[in-house]
Amino acid sequence: QVQLVESGGGLVQPGGSLRLSCAASGSIFSSYTMAWYRQAPGKQREFVARITRGSNTHYADSVKGRFTISRDNAKNTVSLQMNSLKPEDTATYYCNAATPAGRTYWGQGTQVTVSS
Repeated sequence: QVQLVESGGGLVQPGGSLRLSCAASGSIFSSYTMAWYRQAPGKQREFVARITRGSNTHYADSVKGRFTISRDNAKNTVSLQMNSLKPEDTATYYCNAATPAGRTYWGQGTQVTVSS
């Protein structure tokens, strides 16, 4: 069982920045592929960014160049640095872990609101 706890959400003005963090339990965190997804009201959950155990990264086109995903295997954490935020980035952001065995786990989500 992997537990994921997100933090760092909040209210920010357009053009501002936020940094989300996700703390994971488990002794083999370094083997997990970690990702961030988001879900806006009335919309389906969508992929935002992914980082593999080898630290290869992949981003949704909508956030490429603005968001950066990173991981710290010593601290069992994954972060999402979000710059140049737009109102359309408003959503609940979820941390996701995928184990080598093919299991996936989700955090409870953290709200990000971009508004003036």
